[in-house]
Formats: sequence, structure tokens, C-alpha cells
Amino acid sequence: MKIVESTGFTDAGRRRRRNEDSYVLEPPLFVVADGMGGAQAGEVASRLAASVFREYHDADELDAEERVGAIIQEANRRIYDRAQSDANASGMGTTVTAAIVEDARIAIGHVGDSRLYRIRNGELAQLTQDHSLVADLMRSGRLTPEEAESHPQRSVITRALGTDPEVDVDTFAVEAEPGDVFLLCSDGLTTMVGDEEILRTLAKSERLEPAAKALVKAANRGGGEDNITVILFSVGPSEPTDDTAVIGNGRGSDEDLEDTLSGLEAAPTLAGQPRAPAEPAPRVEEKEGGWGRRGFVVLLAVVLLLGLLAVGLWGLSRSNFIGSGEDGRVTIYQGVPWDLGGGAHLYRARYVSRLESVQLSPSERTRLFDHALVSYDHARRELARYESQGAP
Repeated sequence: MKIVESTGFTDAGRRRRRNEDSYVLEPPLFVVADGMGGAQAGEVASRLAASVFREYHDADELDAEERVGAIIQEANRRIYDRAQSDANASGMGTTVTAAIVEDARIAIGHVGDSRLYRIRNGELAQLTQDHSLVADLMRSGRLTPEEAESHPQRSVITRALGTDPEVDVDTFAVEAEPGDVFLLCSDGLTTMVGDEEILRTLAKSERLEPAAKALVKAANRGGGEDNITVILFSVGPSEPTDDTAVIGNGRGSDEDLEDTLSGLEAAPTLAGQPRAPAEPAPRVEEKEGGWGRRGFVVLLAVVLLLGLLAVGLWGLSRSNFIGSGEDGRVTIYQGVPWDLGGGAHLYRARYVSRLESVQLSPSERTRLFDHALVSYDHARRELARYESQGAP
């Protein structure tokens, strides 16, 4: 079994300016961590967890299931030690959900309420169990799924990395089948988007990158009350084929996409049905002097592409969208609503209204905070209607 395709995205959501999620997308390793704690402590905890998965090699000789458990224990130790020695980080912690692909098995390590799903034959299965108060109440029969959705303590988790010297880690492995797609995500997705909508969203796309973007957009459309992180990867047969599938991480260069035609033909779709292979193109012999002309054409195409890219970036820098600031006030941002991680993002606050998000009804928030890119004047006109009614 091999990894056919993979991608990952993270977004701060509509209610929070700071993104405390971290993720690792280094096939065959995939990790999502959702930090918690005051000030920037949650961001510190999730980053520490992600860095351990990248840097810790003392468990490399163990099998995949034992290895993922050992890495999580090491991450717990480092986060706990930091919280004890740094007053600003006191009480911080993070969830973690990790998957390591090894042959036909997926080794999984899990603490908290981030999740891992498998999509197989059009069905979505949650492979991890939430370590949360409402999940415990549901498992004991004292709470129904409907009651859990509105429970006032639905965000309370019962296990996290960094809160105690040792942590109880769920580790297990599942067998993978060709065409399986796996989804790792923080609860910023699952609290905003139900399982049925997740499955419908995935079924609409034949590639993972647009599917991941669509899930993030759906979570923001549903309210975007928390940071949202999504990782998708698919697996297929490991036998050599004439075509080569492309692994994309959503952050690659144009070179990564240079030969994606054969990857599209080889990769299974999200519905699990492979595309028919294309007929090989006839070989064209270069005539004498052809390389010079070809080089000129390539150079011209590159210049045009760079020009179009510069124009596009210039246009995006002057785009605006409406969201909710960290203090809860409705804000107009300039740029595009994407968080790059590490505190870097592609937007800045341009106008902070006196109107608070809580003064808006759910339907009004959905209308205003859809992250549609508009002109600044258009955004001010849209906002002015609500300010005249609700701003103090």
C-alpha cells in the first residue's frame, strides 16, 4: 500500500484571530494538534507537539503503533515541563491525533477530541473516540447526540497533552484498503460540520486539495467558532504502474504540479473509482533549431505567468472581507482569509466596528462572515446597515 495523495490546510476561523492549531504533513506521517490555554499558551503547546513528531527519533526502531505512542508521551513530557517552568504557559495543553502509514496498516495515536475518519465505499467512519465530557456522557447513555450538540460543557476535554506528567494514549492500528481516504481534523471542523455534510462535501470533489478547502469553507460558513485544521490522504496499491500519482500538500510550488496529468489518471477518486488511463502521447522528434524556438516560447510563457501572478497578488492585497475580531467586534480585513501558521496570515484589520458579533443573529453572522472578497467600500456599506441598528 502506498500514499496516493495528501493535503492539509489550517484556518483561524471567524471568531478567533490567533490560530492555536498545528499540523504535520510529512508522508507517511500525519498529525493534527489543537492547543488550549490562556494568552498564546495553546499555540505553544500545539507547536511543541508538532515539533516532537518532526524531531524525535529515539523511537524509530519500534513498530509504528509503539512509535506513535512513544512520540506522544515525549511530547506530553516536553509540554508539561514547559508549563511548569514558564508562568505564561501554566495550564497549557493540546490534543493530538496522529497517523503513520506502514505497508497496509495505519498506526494511530490519539489524545483529546481531534478526530480521525476513514472514508471507504462512500461511507464515513470515525476511528477515534473523543476524550471529552459529553462523549463520556453519551457512551454511558446519560446524554443523547442531540443533547450533546447544545450541552454547555461540550468543549470540555477529559484528556490532553501537557496537563499531567503522564498521559493515557489511545494507540491502535487499522488495515487499509486501496481507495481508502483518511481525514484528520480538529474540532473546529466537526463542531461546525456534521458527518453527513462532511461526506457530501468530499463526494463532490475528485481531488483531495479542493475537498480540504471545501471542508474549511463549510466550517466557516457554519459559524467558524474555532480554529479549523483538515488533513486528507488516500492510499492505493503499491505495485508499480505506468502512471505516477502526485502527492500535494497545498503549499507546493508550480514544479510540484508539473506532471499532474498522469497523477490524475492514476489516483482513485474520493468515490473510490479509478479513472481510465489515457493513451500515451506520440513522441515528437525535435527538428534542428527547435530547442531555440522552444526555449523562447517557454521563457515567454514564464514571463506572462509571472506578470499574471503579480497582477493577481496585487488584486488580492486590495480585497477585503468581514469577520469577527479577537475582542468580538465586527472587523473589516484587507487581504485573503488564510492563516499560514506561526502567527503569519494574509490579512490585516482595516476597520474595527463598534458593533459586536454577539449583537448579530446567527443568520446575520452567516451573511456577513462568509469570507467573500469584496471592495472596502462594499464592505463598509454592508456593515453600515447593521451598525445603524445595533451598534451602541
